Amino acid sequence: MLIVGLGNPGPNYQHTRHNIGFMVIDELVKRNSAQKLSSSSFNAKLYKFSNNFLLKPLTFMNLSGIAIAAVKKFYKIDEVVVVHDDLDLPFGTLRLKKGGGNGGHNGLKSADEHISREYIRVRMGIGKPEHKGEVSSYVLSDFSKEEREHLVQWISFACEAVEFLLEHSLEDASAKYTIRKFQLK
Repeated sequence: MLIVGLGNPGPNYQHTRHNIGFMVIDELVKRNSAQKLSSSSFNAKLYKFSNNFLLKPLTFMNLSGIAIAAVKKFYKIDEVVVVHDDLDLPFGTLRLKKGGGNGGHNGLKSADEHISREYIRVRMGIGKPEHKGEVSSYVLSDFSKEEREHLVQWISFACEAVEFLLEHSLEDASAKYTIRKFQLK
């Protein structure tokens, strides 16, 4: 299985809402003692544990599908899981599904163009700004202090969901790990 975290490379984006996918991949690398692979030809950070691959495309969000398609093709991987931020869900929500629209998410648009829509999505709700014109600055901003208090727990929960998915069906993983929203104190 290829598990992809969507995000943008570089220290300026490291802790932003749009990089929640990268944060999950970083935690999965640690939890599974994943080994870094040579990935310069994919323009990505690529890791492996067991028969699974972890990928962080370094092409910026809008071109993520290029790295996903290259790794998928090179290693002949059938099943892809993409972990990403989702503006349409409240902060702390976690949902799993296969296929569907991209909701205006440029990383998903790129993935759809390069590998089709038939991949599993781990949707991590980040909430949305008050005004539609603020979407870009909102997703590229850091989590609030209140959100950061729950971030480690939420990322760990998302990792558990992905790890469960490696051995179980999407339906079982969704039933066990779907959460509507963390209760912020």
